[in-house]
Amino acid sequence: MPVPVSAESVARSLLRDDVYVRLRDAIVDGTLEPGEQLRDGELAAWLGVSRTPVREALLRLQQGGLVVARPGRSTSVATLDARAIRDAQAVVASMHELAVRQAVPQLTDADLDRMRTANEHFAAALRAGDVDAALAADDEFHDVPVACAGNHALRGVLEQYTPSLRRLERLRFASLAGRGSVALHERLVERCAAGDVDGAAATSYETWQTLEPLLAADR
Repeated sequence: MPVPVSAESVARSLLRDDVYVRLRDAIVDGTLEPGEQLRDGELAAWLGVSRTPVREALLRLQQGGLVVARPGRSTSVATLDARAIRDAQAVVASMHELAVRQAVPQLTDADLDRMRTANEHFAAALRAGDVDAALAADDEFHDVPVACAGNHALRGVLEQYTPSLRRLERLRFASLAGRGSVALHERLVERCAAGDVDGAAATSYETWQTLEPLLAADR
């Protein structure tokens, strides 16, 4: 008979994921500031959990570039390092380009409508100056082709490296420069609807290069 999975094991898994998401979001939204020292005991008390899931979450965050660990010294929130962000941007842009390339032949009218609706929400959030809503709508927009591609390895890479870009995107979406992404989204939907695989893939890649002016300014 199959080995049973206990409810306790499932609960532990969900707890680890929840702690990771909460710490990741706290870093992305600035609750935990760049350079801030992270003590697992304090974080555990804040989240109401034991130190074990906190330590596991910090390790995952380190792998994604959001946390810096100095053996024998301290763990802290990573600063907005231009080179590290540029590296993450290159990876994320390439993964989204691949996702769109794989997804275009499979996208349905309902999928395209979801992208259009997400972009409308994105534009409305930018006009209202609601950065959190803009980020959520942007995630919703790009997740449609990622989901349709059905490439689990690709999704895993995006989950690891996208959060480090989101910290910089908060600055872009808080400015008028972020509105350029609305037009890029519209062009991406048009090319997906036309079945233009190469054009859609190129537009997707271009969309994820819009952080370059901010990176250049940080040089």
